[in-house]
Amino acid sequence: MKDDGPGNRLGSYLRARRELVSPARAGLPPGGNRRVPGLRREEVALLAGISPDYYLRLERGRDRNPSAQVLESLARVLHLDDDERTYLLGLTAARPRTARRKRPEHVPARVHQLLAHLTVPAFVEGRAFDVLAANPLAVALSPRLRPGLNRLRSLLLDPEERAFHQDWAGATADFVAALRATVGDDTDDPRFVELVGELALASPRFRTLWARHDVRPLGGGSTTVHHPLVGELRLHRDKLPVDDVILVVYYPDKDSASDEKLRLLAALTCTGPADPVPDGAVDGPAGPVNGPAGPVDGPLPRTP
Repeated sequence: MKDDGPGNRLGSYLRARRELVSPARAGLPPGGNRRVPGLRREEVALLAGISPDYYLRLERGRDRNPSAQVLESLARVLHLDDDERTYLLGLTAARPRTARRKRPEHVPARVHQLLAHLTVPAFVEGRAFDVLAANPLAVALSPRLRPGLNRLRSLLLDPEERAFHQDWAGATADFVAALRATVGDDTDDPRFVELVGELALASPRFRTLWARHDVRPLGGGSTTVHHPLVGELRLHRDKLPVDDVILVVYYPDKDSASDEKLRLLAALTCTGPADPVPDGAVDGPAGPVNGPAGPVDGPLPRTP
């Protein structure tokens, strides 16, 4: 997918966010003959207190090192929240690049032990939403939580996910915004390049959301899902960092209807220990395929 490369990610972000701010929200009259969605460049420049020519240079990548004062003004005009403002400040050439990850993602042995003892759905994910390990109840909750699969890819490309999530549109928006927040300035990371490229080709929904440049972390919260065996489940989600990976836990309110249904699901489906990364399981464009086997604590298999 042709996206905001390192040369002009700042300009791409400014343009995307400008198009999402209506004149009314910016305190301007709507006007009668507007050829662009959102604000015009000269309107952003006026509201930010900079010259239209200078703002044009920023969007076209001719000035990649604006002052913090200019960026703060633009964040105010574009109605950026704290996460989006931090992301904007991180796009300037003056900020040092994040050091590229050199170690493959792996699950510590103690986390495998923890997964085996948890009585609620739990799994471990990497930075790009790759599932690295899961306990049996997580896989019983959703087969898309098997190790070796990618949560964002499943959400966008697996038809069963639309029926599973009560708010599929909201879930996809949250995941894509979280992916962009996680990518940050590490845009040449091979795993992110691979995933974004595949989804850009396969999912119109991803293309639409990625073009918005929404940025927000995906932390704790609540969700409602529809399970084919036990029906509707209302679950809370917590995400706990462990070394370089994230432990994700889903759990219901104690003694609620969802609590009873989750216990029923466990009784119906769970008989074994936590699932390791399966030998050769790879979530490729055509679904799971066979690849070279690897140990549980080794690198996540990649799409050929």
